[in-house]
Amino acid sequence: MPETEGAAGLSGEELETWSALATVLEWLPAALDASLQRDSDMTHFEYGILFALADAPDHRLRMSELAGFANSSLSRLSRAVSRLDRRGWVLRSPDPVDGRSTLATLTESGLTTYRSASPGHVQTVQRLVLDPLTRAQTRQLHLISRRIMSAIRDEEGWRPSPSTGVDGDRQRLP
Repeated sequence: MPETEGAAGLSGEELETWSALATVLEWLPAALDASLQRDSDMTHFEYGILFALADAPDHRLRMSELAGFANSSLSRLSRAVSRLDRRGWVLRSPDPVDGRSTLATLTESGLTTYRSASPGHVQTVQRLVLDPLTRAQTRQLHLISRRIMSAIRDEEGWRPSPSTGVDGDRQRLP
């Protein structure tokens, strides 16, 4: 029986590998969202915003830089920050250095919320991603992920945002 060709001519092991990765890319964000929604009443994207602000000097970033961390459009980020602002977790203010820019600042309540959500989020990441792997597989996953990131970065017409830096090593949202 001939092998079935899938996505644009992939077959056999290539098709199986791509199918498995595509499934992970679909299922993992939904699982992270479900866990954070259930435990902390926020999405993974919102958690990532809190993470980036908690890690920033003075817990403050320009919205454009925060969008780079999130690999997000400013409009999507703005909607999420508005939700976080309504909850009292983030404040927006004009940048005193550049009035054209807006700063997002993590509030004390936001920092408390982030710190409260982190242990459960880390447990979920551990359970879903790291625990099923051996130490060697974890190292391989890291290297494989870096190679895929490099291929994406090198793809003609697509570049990471300036906040990721030239080598793409800047910490991304979790």
